[in-house]
Amino acid sequence: MTFTIVLTVIANESYADFTGALQRETRDALRERAAKATSSYFEGKTITVEGQPHVITDREASRIMVWLDDNGYIDGNGNITPKFHADVAADAVAPYGKHLDQMADGISLLINSIFDPNLLIEMTSDGSKTKLPEPRLNANFATPEFQALWNAINHQYVYTVSYDTESLIKNAILHLNTDDLQVHTLRYIKIKGQQDAQEVTEFGNTKSTSNELTDVSTSSVKYDLIGQVAKGANITRRTTARILQGLNPAKLLLFRNNPEEFIRKIVQIIREQKASMIVDHIHYHLTDGKYNSNIFTASSRADFDKAIQTSKHITDYVVSDSKCERDFAHELDEAEEVVAYAKLPRTFSIPTPVGNYAPDWAIAIRRGSTKNIFVIAETKGSLQSMQLNAIENAKIECCTQLFKEISTYNVKYHKATCYQDIIDAITSNK
Repeated sequence: MTFTIVLTVIANESYADFTGALQRETRDALRERAAKATSSYFEGKTITVEGQPHVITDREASRIMVWLDDNGYIDGNGNITPKFHADVAADAVAPYGKHLDQMADGISLLINSIFDPNLLIEMTSDGSKTKLPEPRLNANFATPEFQALWNAINHQYVYTVSYDTESLIKNAILHLNTDDLQVHTLRYIKIKGQQDAQEVTEFGNTKSTSNELTDVSTSSVKYDLIGQVAKGANITRRTTARILQGLNPAKLLLFRNNPEEFIRKIVQIIREQKASMIVDHIHYHLTDGKYNSNIFTASSRADFDKAIQTSKHITDYVVSDSKCERDFAHELDEAEEVVAYAKLPRTFSIPTPVGNYAPDWAIAIRRGSTKNIFVIAETKGSLQSMQLNAIENAKIECCTQLFKEISTYNVKYHKATCYQDIIDAITSNK
């Protein structure tokens, strides 16, 4: 016989005050305990993996520590090194490996929370909120139109790409020697205040002054400039050295202002130049791997107030990230020619040389006797507001190229802000 015990806590204060105070106390305890990266810090923490809560085991905690140590992200005392922050900012964090890759987002959040305990707020939630039912595929998924769409896009791919190294070196030097490369001098803020005689934790009459931190380059921190740039930009040390040799003296002196920002900016500009070159030289190849339909139902039960009930989505609810996405889903539900659609999970991604790219929507549209299938990249407030950098644009162009090369169906790829953009695209392609 199995018994279930439910503990009910009756608090004097309101439930919101009670749970808020409890969460603050939890975060305070974590803040006091976590001063550096240790196995015991990671072990037992709950993170989200593929939409589901996951408790880090002792073995996984040990693997995290090995990963940090092997990549120079911790020093001998377990303190996180500046290299970790530089790699995060440059989107060049070392590969986690097959055992930790699915946990990457949660691990990163835990590491950053060592320095910013406020990030732990994102790891707590109000359990009293109404949750959505477990997601399940409905009849829309089984429609012939959506099945044709799903069979066309659920493949996994690899790519080959080539670019001219000499052109990359030339373009990188050209942009690095312009205003594109700006490095701010490190500054610190000194705050003075008068301690209250009664409330000793309170300070009044505070005044702050901002000061430049000089002689940064003479500190005990050593930088492998060529090695860190080469790793972050994913190019050879030889190519990196030639690019750095092309910098004019004034730009090289910026390293003294802020070494970490200097490396981060160099990496970013090189990656942007590489991104602009790869689009015309990338080719995708079909593999035997396919995405399973369970990626649509693997997410955790989201809060009810973040979802909208739909009539044409392949699950009964769409969990939206923004008002724009909610409006877009409403338009798809109301459009007569839309047969079925899906908000694609982040686990559905397309590989590119500058990072994986996850499209937002898959939409099956019937117009007369012609079936048009579209994969939509972005849904934002206005096309003018899509201020995408070179790397983001390269990901989108690679995705466009994929559907041009691979698809044997009428699959198209577009950026859209509303359903009318889709209709305009269909009309213009007639």
